Amino acid sequence: MATLTTPGIPAPVPLEVAVSAHARRRGLLGRDGIDGALLLSPAGAVHTLGMRFAIDVAYLDRKYRVLAVRTMKPGRVGRPRPRSRHILEAEAGTMERWGVRRGAQVTVHDR
Repeated sequence: MATLTTPGIPAPVPLEVAVSAHARRRGLLGRDGIDGALLLSPAGAVHTLGMRFAIDVAYLDRKYRVLAVRTMKPGRVGRPRPRSRHILEAEAGTMERWGVRRGAQVTVHDR
């Protein structure tokens, strides 16, 4: 497991990294929540079809800078974002608390 930091997060956040095609397709499907966040890499778009809870989605560029943040309810299909190479998913409301907003720099740490 890895961790995630941004300038707005007081302590590192637990981070799951989905690098295989199967793990990226599955994402957070079938879960009731997540402790921390999930990083889909590479990825440019997501959907919440079949999900049980709303999520915050941060679209990241190659250098993990936030391009956009959206909250998606279950049953939605997100539009692909130009220049997005990674996507960060967390429970709805957490990105704002963590200070993850457009222009923020996200850092991923291996444990």
